[in-house]
Amino acid sequence: MAFSEIELKRIDKIVGGVCRRRNRPELHDQLRLEYRVKAHDVVLFEVRPRWDGQPGTMENPVAKMKFVKTKGMWRLFWQRADLKWHGYDPFLTSDDLSRVVEEVEKDPHCCFFG
Repeated sequence: MAFSEIELKRIDKIVGGVCRRRNRPELHDQLRLEYRVKAHDVVLFEVRPRWDGQPGTMENPVAKMKFVKTKGMWRLFWQRADLKWHGYDPFLTSDDLSRVVEEVEKDPHCCFFG
């Protein structure tokens, strides 16, 4: 298991908190922000209805935060038009997840939310 239960609760408080703050109940069916934890990665993504009118939803990745356990650091990534994750050079690492998420929320270079 990559994260302990305590670490998962902290991730939910920080990353899930952003999702809960940004999600508007009246737009729940049209746009919502969610996150997923897999191994040492936390991926933040938007959920929207499919663009082609088909039933269901689609996910658009916003940011990826990767915990490098050996260094105790979080790395921040953004997805470019090539659909690959790239290190976010203006703010690459931090030992504080809150600081990483704050950078995503501010989005000073319009890399995450456009």
